[in-house]
Amino acid sequence: MKFYPTALMETGYDILFFWVARMVMLGMEFTGEVPFKTIFLHGLVRDAEGRKMSKTIGNVIDPLDTIKEYGCDALRFTLATGTTPGQDVNLSLDRVGANRNFVNKIWNAGKYILFNLSSLSTEELEQLKDVKITQEEYDSLALSEQWIVSKLHTLTQHVTGCLERYEIGEVGRALYDFLWSDFADWYIESSKTRLYSEDVQQKQMSLRVLLYVYESFLRLMHPMMPYVTEELWQALPHSGTSIMISEWPTYADFANSDAAVEEFEVVQAVIKSIRNARAEYVVEQQKKIPGTIVCANEELLTTLRNETAVLTTLAKLDPEAIHFSSTAPAADSEQGEVVQLVVKDGLEVYLPLAGLVDIAKELARLTKQETKVSKELDGIQKRLDSPNFIGKAPPAVVEKTQKEATELAETLSMVRERLAQLNAMQ
Repeated sequence: MKFYPTALMETGYDILFFWVARMVMLGMEFTGEVPFKTIFLHGLVRDAEGRKMSKTIGNVIDPLDTIKEYGCDALRFTLATGTTPGQDVNLSLDRVGANRNFVNKIWNAGKYILFNLSSLSTEELEQLKDVKITQEEYDSLALSEQWIVSKLHTLTQHVTGCLERYEIGEVGRALYDFLWSDFADWYIESSKTRLYSEDVQQKQMSLRVLLYVYESFLRLMHPMMPYVTEELWQALPHSGTSIMISEWPTYADFANSDAAVEEFEVVQAVIKSIRNARAEYVVEQQKKIPGTIVCANEELLTTLRNETAVLTTLAKLDPEAIHFSSTAPAADSEQGEVVQLVVKDGLEVYLPLAGLVDIAKELARLTKQETKVSKELDGIQKRLDSPNFIGKAPPAVVEKTQKEATELAETLSMVRERLAQLNAMQ
């Protein structure tokens, strides 16, 4: 033998002395050199309950059957993200199934980009090969695009450092959070405001950012999901024969990137506040509502005003009825009663209650709920008023019934209070 095949030995800790140590001794005996410079020990793969897999117990998880049902990438990612230094891996098929959904999320994000690339000519696609973002281009990007590029560079730096330290599980968790939370939930949705606009230059730049971020993510994810990343990378504009031998993503410390992240996080906070209010008042999903955003900081107010398209799209605000102001609306405003949302100190959102709900429909719903809750409370109260129930039922049952009565009474009080508010608005 002229050379050793690797400088890193990866193995479970249980065979360190049974096998790894013997390999070292044998290698030194016959070549005078150690066979590898680094030994990476990980935990053993156990079942979901932490038991060692055994044919006798019948808890063996066959990897071939698992791959057939969930896919190789989902199983590989589950094992990689389950590694915590010093602990074994408890392999749960529920987690494998959840990671299969993550693979689908990556695939669907790729389909979204490929759909938007489908209208481009061969020459335009050629120009998108190995796309990069320079500082000059970064400065011209919309806030949401600056934010996602900055998040990508932070992710690349973090993942690269974790791999160098063999923190495999943290790499998987960081990639999962970025794709699911940042890229899919926020950037893809906000990118539609530019991709579907009439401005050709905006479309082109947004597409460049989408492709740059997604293709970089695929290269970061490739060691953990080699098959789906290769398939998607081959479908995108690229140079080279395989993602396996493509260049590892690099990261740049762009000027003003921290400010862009902070500003977009404020936009996110506003959107989350409005979404929470919509959920609380049971607003129809597609209904556009009016709103006033009040911010004492003029620079931040300008930033929010520039992001009107993102705010109206992601928070389902009415583009014709969104207002920005440095002072709160007057109490005698024509909008009537409003819901005040405090996003943070100096930043508030005011939503007209009449715009949130259909008063007649909400009154009907609450009246029906009042009747139902009142009937349930009367039934439970009769049981509690009965001497036979109090004297014969176990204390735990009595306590549970009293708790149910208290909760129903609180619900009934809130429903009646809400009914009174809506009746006052008619």
